[in-house]
Amino acid sequence: MDHTDHVNLIKPAGLEQGGSWADLGAGSGAFTLALREVLGAFADIHAVDKDSSSLQQLEREHRIRFGETGNLHLITGDFSRTLQLPLLDGIIAANSFHYFKDRRKILQHVQSYLKPGGTLIVIEYNTDSGNPWVPYPFSFQTFRTLAVEAGFAEPRLIATHPSNFLREFYSAITHR
Repeated sequence: MDHTDHVNLIKPAGLEQGGSWADLGAGSGAFTLALREVLGAFADIHAVDKDSSSLQQLEREHRIRFGETGNLHLITGDFSRTLQLPLLDGIIAANSFHYFKDRRKILQHVQSYLKPGGTLIVIEYNTDSGNPWVPYPFSFQTFRTLAVEAGFAEPRLIATHPSNFLREFYSAITHR
């Protein structure tokens, strides 16, 4: 996938420009950069990842594409633990929840970072069968159940994209 594909997994959500968002498990920032493009220059984006070198790579790429990084906040940490984040308008979690066996628990934890009515966008492999590299993926159908059980509103599928690895990615949106 390339940058345009990443944007196309987010854009159909119809997000408002600006706001305070986090990319949980940001890595080197493919979806952070796509989120910046969709939300515009005035959005505050908190990129969270355990790997500080990946976040440094994200910072360099953000500076090349968008200039100043004043409203890009890099946080080296584990989003499954308590982080110092403001209450957020939205969260994107792209291929980051499939590392947790208890997805309902991680969804409940992540919900605590959101303002009432806040948005969660999940991008995940559309399968319920994992492997050593993607141990606990969940299909959109499974996400629908998990999200509601965790206290979110009924999720809506917003886009799909083919994957050579596990057939297909989907993006879905739900609200606290």
